[in-house]
Amino acid sequence: MTEASATSREQIFEMVRTHLSTELEIEPAEIEDEVRFREDLDADSLDLYELVMELEDAYGISMSEEQAAKIETVADAVDFVFTRLPGA
Repeated sequence: MTEASATSREQIFEMVRTHLSTELEIEPAEIEDEVRFREDLDADSLDLYELVMELEDAYGISMSEEQAAKIETVADAVDFVFTRLPGA
């Protein structure tokens, strides 16, 4: 198993969940795949920008403003990262 394949979708989800629960001060159990950032979590542009920066730093990926604008749910963010990992 290579190091890149060692990162599972579940691990990425847990990182996103931890970040959002800390930043938005909500219970981690409230954050599921289908949860929408703006409508369900009341996240603003700065909250989403900080999440994108953390994902980029943690996983060595980059996300354009256009790509970030299309991410509406937790699953969108997790899948974006997972499909861009080396070896994915």
